[in-house]
Amino acid sequence: MNADKGSLRDLITAWAVMTALTLTPAVLTGDPAGAESGAPAPTTTLVLDKNPDDPTDSTLSVHRDGKLRAAYRAGSGLGGQDDCARAQGWIPDGDWRIRSRTRTYDGDLIKGHAVHLQDMTCSRGTVTRTEIFIHSETNRDGSEGTSEARRWDGPGDYASNGCVKLNPTDIEAMFRLLDRIGWPAHLRVVP
Repeated sequence: MNADKGSLRDLITAWAVMTALTLTPAVLTGDPAGAESGAPAPTTTLVLDKNPDDPTDSTLSVHRDGKLRAAYRAGSGLGGQDDCARAQGWIPDGDWRIRSRTRTYDGDLIKGHAVHLQDMTCSRGTVTRTEIFIHSETNRDGSEGTSEARRWDGPGDYASNGCVKLNPTDIEAMFRLLDRIGWPAHLRVVP
């Protein structure tokens, strides 16, 4: 990546964080007591910065009050940038409302730590992307399985059908961090 692309991506990520900080309701992300006292409520922001050069080498970052708290390698899609390609393209840009989160998800394909995101229409408006999660490859209890779908084998496992994938160690660390500092109401996805 050249310096100009890196600088532009840094500016877009900073803009996304600041936008999310101003638009996120304090009741959903902050300390209600702080809001009542007139002090600004602390806010947590989750941002996926998609890497157009390699969608499986993107960055999911956690910010608290505008300060970077953690950054994790993340992947989305099977390598393509078409956000309208169901079950293969990367996640569409925008603010994805977090529907739910659990450490013991037990879906057909996804198990263990999972953050379920709202449904969203792709950039061309032709497809609604559904069943999008932030997840990893583990058993329901978070342990490593024996089948490929339940076992993290390395960089190739960042590929997904459009979900945001983290390695098991990172998703566990993200859950612990967000439990401690507060969960955001949205995931902000930026190009």
